[in-house]
Amino acid sequence: MRQEFEVSEEYSGERLDKFLAQIYTGQSRSFFQRLIKSGQVTVQEQVVTKNGTVVGMGDMVHVQIPEAQSVAIQPEPIPLDILYEDSDLMVVNKPKGMVVHPSAGHYSGTLVNAVMYHCADSLSGINGEIRPGIVHRIDKDTTGSLIVCKNDAAHIDIAGQIRDHSVTRVYRGIVCGVLKNDEGTVTGAIGRHPSQRKKMAVNPKNGKPATTHYRVLERFQKYTSVQFQLETGRTHQIRVHMSHIGHPLLGDELYGGTSKNYHINGLCGQTLHAMTIGFVHPSTGVYMEFSAPLPAYFEELLLRFRR
Repeated sequence: MRQEFEVSEEYSGERLDKFLAQIYTGQSRSFFQRLIKSGQVTVQEQVVTKNGTVVGMGDMVHVQIPEAQSVAIQPEPIPLDILYEDSDLMVVNKPKGMVVHPSAGHYSGTLVNAVMYHCADSLSGINGEIRPGIVHRIDKDTTGSLIVCKNDAAHIDIAGQIRDHSVTRVYRGIVCGVLKNDEGTVTGAIGRHPSQRKKMAVNPKNGKPATTHYRVLERFQKYTSVQFQLETGRTHQIRVHMSHIGHPLLGDELYGGTSKNYHINGLCGQTLHAMTIGFVHPSTGVYMEFSAPLPAYFEELLLRFRR
């Protein structure tokens, strides 16, 4: 499948492999590095075979996506909480602790294993043998709404909406400390942490623009229940932005909201829920919106804090 893209000002000066990885949301740079080396990518009609190539505004990039290989990951009969399903896509409510796609140390029990069993052969193949059907993702300990695409046309369409920041994404979370303002906006370019590989950080030097809007729903003695709306969708965006302003998500050990420090026993990972997702259906052109109910542990925390 051959696709064509024009480089916008936002991506001018990026390495070619990095540009493609951002255009095809959810795919790795290493995947495109392999395509470049094999001569499957052209810039301004010239075949590129070196990964150091930089693209400029207005460049026309063509990429030949190979047919998906046979999938090495095994389907598993894992129950799915399906919020919506048709022949193009489905929206699932991912539980806490489930990894979205297989990776080192997580080759079974993932969302991909589950959707492969549920969908059989009807999943998009753009992401090759590792992540069939996955057009975007949420973190292991974040719960909530996630789109899974069943064919390549739906995958490309939804990926484009995500890239253009037109997908509605509303989250619920509990942060440490009491937010003073009823609502606000956090801005700050997010990139890889300069010294800790597992972390992202507000980093103007290598980061991409990121904007998170928040609204206080309820205040407690030591915590705040918050609704977030993403204007962009950077890795760990809400977690990074809230930690940056001194209010990390409760349970987020990576970014400073450890449950141990805040006397919440048994909490595993950040208290963050992808509640609502909205998008234009790739076949009908109709805007659709789905909401996943708060998980039980989240509701129990709210009840506890109200006492």
